[in-house]
Amino acid sequence: MKSTKKLFDLTGKVAIITGSSKGIGLGIASAFAEYGAQVVISSRSQDSVDIAAKELSQKGYSIMPQACHVADEIQQENLVNKTLDKFGGIDILVNNAAINPVYEPLEKMTDTIYEKMMNVNLKAAFALSNLCFPHLKEKKEGAIINIASVEGLKPSLGLGIYSVTKAALIMLTQVQAKEWGKHGIRSNAICPGLIQTKFSKALWSNEALLNQIEKELPAGRMAQPNEMTGLAVYLASSAGSYSTGGIYSADGGYMIM
Repeated sequence: MKSTKKLFDLTGKVAIITGSSKGIGLGIASAFAEYGAQVVISSRSQDSVDIAAKELSQKGYSIMPQACHVADEIQQENLVNKTLDKFGGIDILVNNAAINPVYEPLEKMTDTIYEKMMNVNLKAAFALSNLCFPHLKEKKEGAIINIASVEGLKPSLGLGIYSVTKAALIMLTQVQAKEWGKHGIRSNAICPGLIQTKFSKALWSNEALLNQIEKELPAGRMAQPNEMTGLAVYLASSAGSYSTGGIYSADGGYMIM
């Protein structure tokens, strides 16, 4: 029987993480690398991924920076092919990239914004997962982690379409788990609550709103990006070998409010 510590070892594993030049994605990339994985850092800007990769490489980690606009099919294929060229395989995919460009009620949402959010938040995860599928299947122990949101479980005002995309991502996770389990592929979703990142700045930069949220949260505070990393390492590693189709909230108790 493996020691519990060794169950979390990612040595030799290759992980692609989208939206990983900052925030939650960068935190997960750093954690995976710390546990031995070879990590592909990806976001829209090559400059951004180069900076993040340099920081992690200086710690002795095996990192490859690769720009990818996840809504672009050619760039999706390039991301996968560059990973295979560099590391020779893929073991882990983390679909983290997401957008929420507006805070508006449904009746003010334009078709353009709707389609953009669907393409980045949902379709990209579907497409990248399918591109990685044959390589995960080949390893017979692949892991997909979809970063959803508590907004996909309980919507808030002004985040309607974002909530729709994340709810659909949760269902995509469960379908992947059900269909691909026979190939040794596990798929799980992490649903963060309020995390202090650039993505959520509109919420936490409003002091009055933040105070109200923190007063109601059982944990009494918002989280930092690295507080999502332990769960991600568990789901990517042998420690989570019997966990698939799971929806894991890391939300300071938001879902019981």
